[in-house]
Amino acid sequence: MIVRLAQQADRPGFLTLAAEVEHWFGPMVAEPGFHAALDEHVRDHRALVVPDDGDPAGGLLGGLLFGTEAPVYRVHWLVVSELARGRGVGRALMAEAMRRFGPGTVELVTFGADHPGAGEGGSRAFYTSLGFTPAEPAAPGPEGGSRQVFRRTVERDVSVRPE
Repeated sequence: MIVRLAQQADRPGFLTLAAEVEHWFGPMVAEPGFHAALDEHVRDHRALVVPDDGDPAGGLLGGLLFGTEAPVYRVHWLVVSELARGRGVGRALMAEAMRRFGPGTVELVTFGADHPGAGEGGSRAFYTSLGFTPAEPAAPGPEGGSRQVFRRTVERDVSVRPE
């Protein structure tokens, strides 16, 4: 599986991923603010993708947008295509992002424990399996569901590894 920095040509793939999760995260595909954030992350080399090698149209199996402000790094958005879930795509994206962080703390916001999307095998279990721990509550999501911050410490400096 290849994880690489996103390029402008990946924009349609990101929008396809966004369309799959708008029911949990609110409108994105038609929102100029989402497009601007996506373009900024790609331009600033803060976006990762796993391309779908079997898709001649250049689709994506997953995408991740992240922040690089030390000492608290943030995972802004991680989506894996519904057809690719359970195949290690999210784990590969997070591993590459984590190689780019450190030392410091990595934070993200995901579903709260009482959210319907937090079921067994969902995002909370995924992030816990990567060493993140639940922290304080966050503002509710656009659909009104609960959200919670998850946090993990990065102890080694891996921010200067060769590309």
